[in-house]
Amino acid sequence: MKILCFALFAAAFNLLLGYTGLLSFGHAALFGGAGYMAGYAIKTWHVTTEVSLLIGVATAVAIGFLMGVLAIRRQGIYFSMITLALAQMFFFICLQTPQTGGEDGLQGVPRGALFGVIDLSSDVTFYYVVVAVFVAAMGLIARIVRSPFGQLLQAVKENENRAISLGYSTDRFKLMAFVLSAALAGLAGAMKALVLGFATLADVHWAMSGAVILMTLVGGMGTLSGPVVGALVIVILENKLGEIGAGLAGITGIEWFASLGESVTLVTGVIFIVCVLLFRKGLVGAVIGRIPSAR
Repeated sequence: MKILCFALFAAAFNLLLGYTGLLSFGHAALFGGAGYMAGYAIKTWHVTTEVSLLIGVATAVAIGFLMGVLAIRRQGIYFSMITLALAQMFFFICLQTPQTGGEDGLQGVPRGALFGVIDLSSDVTFYYVVVAVFVAAMGLIARIVRSPFGQLLQAVKENENRAISLGYSTDRFKLMAFVLSAALAGLAGAMKALVLGFATLADVHWAMSGAVILMTLVGGMGTLSGPVVGALVIVILENKLGEIGAGLAGITGIEWFASLGESVTLVTGVIFIVCVLLFRKGLVGAVIGRIPSAR
C-alpha cells in the first residue's frame, strides 16, 4: 500500500514535470498537507474514509491553486525556487500549528469505514480499496495525457512560444496542470496517512519533494509507468536495503555493509547516481528505447 501511495504521488508529479515541463520543489506541501487534513478530519471529526480523502484532495487543490497562481508566471529555476519557498513556509505552519502535533506529528489516525459500512481496519480489506483508488487515478492520468488538453501540455513543454503564437493562453493551461497534479498528489498523501496511521513533518519537508523528483527521474519522466517503477525501486531500497546488505554480508564477508545503519542512504545515493548517469531517460525510458516498435 505504501508503494502504491508513492507511485501515485510520483505519477501526479510526472504530470507536471514529464508532460508540462514544470519542475516543482513544493509538491511535499501538497502531499503532506492533504495527509494532515485527511488524518485530522477522520480522527477529530469522525467522517467516513471517502470523505476524509475528499477533504485531503480539496486541501491540496487549495494549496496548489495558491502556489500555482504565485509561481506559474515564472519559468525555469525561478518557478522552482518560488514553489520551494512556499513549501518551506507551509512546513513552518505545520510545525507551529497545534493540530498537526508539531514535531511529534499527527498520530493514531484511524482508517474509518468506507461509506460508513465497510470496516477498513483489516490490511487486506484496505489494500483492495487502495488498489481501486490507484487504478482509477492512473486511468484518469492516462486519459488526461492522451486528451487534446494533454497534447497541448506537451506542446507547452516542447515550445511554449509557438503555443502562444497559435493563440493559447499557456499560463492558464499550466495552472490547470498544476492544480490537477496537486489534486492527485493530495489523494496520494491522504491515502498514505490512512495507510500508515500517522502524518509527520517528514511528509511536508523539502526532502519529500526531492524524493518524488528522484522517483520520476529513476523510473523515467514523460512515461505513464516510469514513476510507478521509480517509486517501486526507491521504496523497496529504502525499506529493504539494510536487510539485503545483511544477507550479502553473511555471504561475502563484507561486514561493514550490514552495520551501515542510517548511513545506508549513502548506498542508495550511489545507486541513484548510477541510474541517472547510465539511464538518461530512466529505467522505463531505456527499455522503451530498445524496443524497435516503440521508437
